[in-house]
Order: sequence, then C-alpha cells, then structure tokens
Amino acid sequence: MKFSAMTCVSAIALALTLGTHEAEAQSRDSIRIVGSSTVFPFTTAASENFGSTSGYRTPVVESTGTGGGMNLFCAGVGLRHPDITGASRRMLPSEFELCQRNGVTSITEIPLGSDGIVVARAGGTPDINFERRELYLGLAATIPMPVDSDGEPVFNSDGELLPSRDFNDVAAYSCDAFIPNPHSLWSDVSNDLPADRIEVLGPPPTSGTRDSWIELGIQPGARQIECLDALSESDEDRFDEVSSRLREDGPWIDSGENDNVIVQTIVNSDTAFGVFGYSYLEQNSGRLNAVTIEGIAPEYDDISEGVYPIARTMFVYVKNQHVAAVPGIAEWIEELTSEDAFGPFGYLADRGLVALPEARRNEVREQSQERVPMTGVEPH
Repeated sequence: MKFSAMTCVSAIALALTLGTHEAEAQSRDSIRIVGSSTVFPFTTAASENFGSTSGYRTPVVESTGTGGGMNLFCAGVGLRHPDITGASRRMLPSEFELCQRNGVTSITEIPLGSDGIVVARAGGTPDINFERRELYLGLAATIPMPVDSDGEPVFNSDGELLPSRDFNDVAAYSCDAFIPNPHSLWSDVSNDLPADRIEVLGPPPTSGTRDSWIELGIQPGARQIECLDALSESDEDRFDEVSSRLREDGPWIDSGENDNVIVQTIVNSDTAFGVFGYSYLEQNSGRLNAVTIEGIAPEYDDISEGVYPIARTMFVYVKNQHVAAVPGIAEWIEELTSEDAFGPFGYLADRGLVALPEARRNEVREQSQERVPMTGVEPH
C-alpha cells in the first residue's frame, strides 16, 4: 500500500470527527463504489484493472441502481459510507441537496461517456421500428381519451371499448379526460405493429436508466400527441404526472437492477422486449435483435453524435472528503479517465462505452484528476 504522512494525519482527523463507531471502520483499505447497473460494468472493469496493476486493493463495486447509489453516497462522510457512485443520469438537484445536508460538501462529477437505451428482443425475431409515440401509448399507465374523427370518445372512463367500437375507430386523442391504458396488443396501438401481447421488461424506479427512459423515450412520445404537447406547455406538472408513470397491470414489468436478468428472460421469448443500456447489447449481440427507434438503430456513432433518439451521458461521482482517508481514490480516478480506459479504443469501449469526443475527454480528465468540486446542479 501507498500511504503518505499527510494521508495518515488526514485519516486520523477524519476518525476523530466521526467518533468511536466510525473509527472502527478505519481498517477499510479498499475503495467502495456503488450505483447504476448500467455504469457497473465500466466501474468494475476499471477497478479490476486498477487492482491488478496499481499495487492497491481491488475496489468493491456494488450494483445498487442510480437512485439507491445516490442515497448511499449522500448519506454522510465516513468510512461506513461509499466513496464513489455511478449514475446513468446526472445527479438531481434534490440529491445534491441531500449530500449537502449530510455533510458531503465536496463532490467531483466525472462524465464518463455516452450510452444508448436499447429496446431489444430475442435474436432471430423480425425487425421492428417503434415511434416514441407508440412506446408511450403502449406503456403509459394512463392515456388521453381516444376519440373518433368526429371527436367522440371510443372508450368509457374505465378504459373499455364502447359498444360497436374498436381500435380502428381511433383518430385522435382528447386531454379533456384520461383513461387507464386499454392496449393489450401492439397492434391495438398501431396497425403497423405486430399483433403480439405488450410485454416489456425494464428497470425499476430506483434506476437511472428508468429515469432516462421516461425523460428521453416516454415523455417525448407523449409530446408527439397534439393535446399532450399543448399540456406540456400549459401545465408542466400535470403533463409530468400523466406522462411519467408506467403501467402496473402487466405489460410493463419491473425487472430489478441486474440488466443481465432482462437479457436472460427475453432471449427465451419470441415476443417480449427488454429495455437496457447499449453495453448489454454489445455483450450479447449474437443473442439479441435491437429495434430501431424512429428509424435509427442503436449504433456506436449515432449514440456518440446524439443522433439515436434515446442516448444519454453516464456519470461517476467522487466524495473528495474520503480521498485522504481511503487509499487509492486519486489513483483510481487517473485509471478511469486514462485513454487506455475511457478513450475510443480503451478497454471500456470493449464493454460498450461510447467515448466522449477527444476535447471533452481531455477536459474531463483534467477536472477529475484535479477533483474540481461541483457547485450545484441545474434542474433538468
């Protein structure tokens, strides 16, 4: 291990501020990392390489989900709390405030690279294209009242077809009323989609991938419906309420934080879809068939350039107050942000990471290795 006199002094000072219970935790000599299941393969790979080449112990990496990781990370300063968390979306203002309240006052944000949220099913199944509007209509818990060409309702308030009506009568939607989602088949949503049962396995509410799925997939799909687009301008809170809640009646299935479980499930089904990060598609390319979203496939260049509609940035957050007390944090940051790791030909690219542009990587590397602290988070 590599300890300096300053490190020892800082560790002792930290222990004294935390009391006897925390002092017992000073024996921890490995970095603890929590957070996103999507970021997990990247922090794990960096940690394994770090452990095998640096002389430090291999960090302990846990997949807790973005939200769960933020709660653990922001719970306080002291060695019973994690040092680093991964996130598949940016830290929320509420999470930053939680950190501040609990004394986590110096945090460095590291944009790691880009990722696409993929919708896929078993390999060998027919190709399919989804409009985001169709994803909203298939998966939202409630939808605006479907109406015919004369503006008359096609369903009752319970989401049941009115007598002598069918899905082909739907010509538009009215936000004067909302009903429970009535669609059970994809062909109910659109005649261009197959007559298969709607069944989509995806991340739970604690996942940053779920947040990004709502923000980049479902809500833009809702805005493609005229009355909901108007509602997003006139009453943003109401729009968020009706566009961000997914179904709980079966078609959407929360599948935990381990995206490999989703992959294992859908490869054994001809009709079920999974929602997960691009890295899992890369790792299972021979077993999965990714759908196109609005005609664009989840491919490296289109994700990197932001052309793919459901692309987002992934992040790592470092608790700077632990750097002096936990051996190797500064060196781990150097490993993570090296060209050999997060560059376009680095070993994280082999895991599915889509590298940031060169100028941005250089900026991120400098700021992260200097551990420049965040000063706040702009509302999303």
